[in-house]
Amino acid sequence: MERFGAEANTDGASFKVIMQKSGKTFEIAPGETINDKLNEHGIDVPVSCQSGVCGTCLTPVLDGVPDHRDFVQTDLEKASNKRMAVCCSHRNLRH
Repeated sequence: MERFGAEANTDGASFKVIMQKSGKTFEIAPGETINDKLNEHGIDVPVSCQSGVCGTCLTPVLDGVPDHRDFVQTDLEKASNKRMAVCCSHRNLRH
């Protein structure tokens, strides 16, 4: 399968991500992805498409409600909030 499209939408308010193992907290600014911030701090997350279509960067969610902006998970998977695509998803501030 081949997909064409624009860059992932990274608009939205800033939010914090807390890493479970290290306890480190990172502020994700508008226009920035979780993956961008982790890479900036030497934390390597496997990514491929960087637009939410491949699923390579799906990462477990331990708390909070993501604003799923990926195209790889089904509606049911997104509703479970068990994983999020750190290349494009954000925190859902409506919950």
